[in-house]
Amino acid sequence: MEGGSVTTTFLGTGTSVGVPVIGCPCPVCRSSHPGNQRTRSSLHLQTPEASVLIDSGPDLRQQALREGLCEIDAILYTHSHLDHIAGFDELRSFCWHREDPLPLYAGPDTMANLERMYPWAMANTSRNYVRPDPHLIEGPFAVKDLLVTPIPVIHPSVETFGFRFDFPTGHSLAYISDVKEIPVPSITLLQDLDIFVVDALRPQPHPTHMNVEEALAVITQLNPKQSFLTHLAHEIDAREATVHLRLPEAVTLACDGLKLTFERQQPCSILYPSPL
Repeated sequence: MEGGSVTTTFLGTGTSVGVPVIGCPCPVCRSSHPGNQRTRSSLHLQTPEASVLIDSGPDLRQQALREGLCEIDAILYTHSHLDHIAGFDELRSFCWHREDPLPLYAGPDTMANLERMYPWAMANTSRNYVRPDPHLIEGPFAVKDLLVTPIPVIHPSVETFGFRFDFPTGHSLAYISDVKEIPVPSITLLQDLDIFVVDALRPQPHPTHMNVEEALAVITQLNPKQSFLTHLAHEIDAREATVHLRLPEAVTLACDGLKLTFERQQPCSILYPSPL
């Protein structure tokens, strides 16, 4: 299957409380528009050889059932905030049919938090539960045919990574779901991207996340072929975002269920979930 297609699926595109927000009467939270239904941010990548999950948030079960996700070969963690790790227990479903433990890739702080929060799992050898194979992120690594470059970013108060993926099709995608600032050394790792996915929490400034203006400034600096905004709060209305946020032509809001497909020597194919 060398040179076959790669599909990236946005499992979730929402902020830590999701959209709609519990108890909120705002127009976005009362909207039935599919683009305003956002589970917690997560990404899935399917290459010819590898099924890779980015983060295991509290909506993982719902997301996996929606997308028919049955197998994963590895999990990559961006950081240890609860909206990115609280679905850890759901990983047992991906371990029942595996002979080997499930590889987990995380920075030292995130791995320590996983070990502290789920000690029974980290020491488990039974096929009836999560059987992790921990790997500390120390530099670029490969998951089968997928080359992964960790991108250290500043998300104040917690060690956080984005990831650059270089696909066997020759395409590249970077995913940075939680970030306030990208250090200069990390900017150098984000050159010549086909797809750039970045945190753009809301139009207003925020102390630990990029707002839309800050995300667009980074996109202008990197000049990828196509960009998607993710980790979106209920201050962003998918029904009118392009006009109200003044998004450039090559910048789009991500949405739950959005799929990007890559074929060798072909531009990225974008498939929005029906009826969006």
